[in-house]
Amino acid sequence: MTFRFPLFYILLLLHHAPPCPAAPASGGGSWSLLLPSIGISATHIQLLPTDRVFVYDRIDVDFYESPTLLPKDKCHPNTTNCTTRSVEYDIASNSVRPLFILTDLYCCSSGTLRPDGSLGITGGIQSGHVVRVYKPCDTCDWQEIPSFLAEQRWYSTNQILPDGRQLIVGGHVTSTYEFYPKASRTEDSIRLPFLKETKDPKMENNLYPFVFLNTDGNVFIYANDRAILFDYVQNKVVKTYPNITGGEPRNYPSTGSAVLLPMRIVQGKVELVEVLICGGAPREAYFNANNGTFNKALDTCGRIKISDPDPQWVMETMPLARVMGDMVLLPNGCVLIINGAGSGVAGWELGRDPVLTPVIYHPDRPVGSRFEMQKPSTIPRMYRSTAALLRDGRVLVSGSNPHKNYTFSNVLFPTELSVEAFSPAYLDPSSVGLRPEIISPQNRFNIQHGQQMDIQFKVSKPVDPNLVLVTMVAPPFVTNSNSMNQRLLILEGNNKAIATEKLLHKVTVTVPASRNVAPAGCYILFVVHQDIPSKGIWVHIE
Repeated sequence: MTFRFPLFYILLLLHHAPPCPAAPASGGGSWSLLLPSIGISATHIQLLPTDRVFVYDRIDVDFYESPTLLPKDKCHPNTTNCTTRSVEYDIASNSVRPLFILTDLYCCSSGTLRPDGSLGITGGIQSGHVVRVYKPCDTCDWQEIPSFLAEQRWYSTNQILPDGRQLIVGGHVTSTYEFYPKASRTEDSIRLPFLKETKDPKMENNLYPFVFLNTDGNVFIYANDRAILFDYVQNKVVKTYPNITGGEPRNYPSTGSAVLLPMRIVQGKVELVEVLICGGAPREAYFNANNGTFNKALDTCGRIKISDPDPQWVMETMPLARVMGDMVLLPNGCVLIINGAGSGVAGWELGRDPVLTPVIYHPDRPVGSRFEMQKPSTIPRMYRSTAALLRDGRVLVSGSNPHKNYTFSNVLFPTELSVEAFSPAYLDPSSVGLRPEIISPQNRFNIQHGQQMDIQFKVSKPVDPNLVLVTMVAPPFVTNSNSMNQRLLILEGNNKAIATEKLLHKVTVTVPASRNVAPAGCYILFVVHQDIPSKGIWVHIE
């Protein structure tokens, strides 16, 4: 995507993040229903640099006619059905625009925002070798590249690399990885024995592996109950981590969720890199659910310092057991755990006991005091529900279809077409006076790795200059509890906000110099004051 704004000021102040605000006894945050129906169930979503959310689901049109229609010249081939399976949700207008897609991205593809702001999606059950590219604009639609991938990819994971390629790892029918774009037309997939080793007979438990780009350029890959640090250039395992304490599976269909915790840049480097994995299901849960018995989900999280010479898992207990949950990095450095079920596993009709109450995780608090319950929703978000951070600090919550077809009656959990927003406590009206407003630079502008910049912001109440920081968030591709490429950086600065005139302040910050830390592409930048974030602005690292 092209950003046409000048290279003006920017970014951030480094200071230890204050703890996230405590939730009231009744639960923090608030909920609002945005649309009762967007026409499809949001199985896959991606926030785009246009402030629109790309959404798609299955393309086999015979089982359900969406009320969201394509233009008549875009009907599906060999059918009179003009209903869409892909839409673009406009946050500002609270409306949807149908998109046309010929091949089936469903069940289950993966993707990422590419360095130019376009969306690259790979695989799907019916079209597993296809790559699709969507360049966001008011009239743009899909470009499809058939037979590109060497392997059929469904339930695989994408990770953007420092050189701008997409690393595509694993899937239902393969224990390999490959790249998009390819280095040459003849480039093939490459075997990764770790994926075969982590596959449980008849239930797998290693689909949609958790993949994170480490700051040394290698990738952390977690599947089932274990992890490796992998050098994809040399095709070798650099480090094998201890199995997670307890040995229970955390990947599909025993679906947990994972995040790379916020990374703080000090003197140009990130000294501490940590991964947090929460929820999942006992190893026998998949077989039991298929036979009508629904095991309680896991209530534990494992946290590990992947940059440590002798890394060990630190286990924590959540207030609620959860399988099929989503984890969202919030602008202030906290983690929102949302959606999912209290028992069962991922799959059609295999989950029970919806978990309606989100939880905030505070990474910097002592163990035992990190979880806080939030205000519950009233809408169950079960199998194939999704959640993603928006630029205004809200979290978009959507999806849920635990049925083979769209089913709206006579079932425990009907197919859900609605879109909600969860507003964390930092958006409470009582915090308006402490909330920063970014004055310069303007939204959507280009920056360079290693560039030092100023960012000017306004706050109506007195500013504590030592409680200001700026964060930069890479928006993820979200499906099946896997938020691919989600990343939050606490940028390095001069550790003090300087008052420039009435209500105005400035901080000087440095864009990360390393592509291993911040791959080129689109990020949302926030100023955070006393744990309350501004509305973000889009930045593009070239």
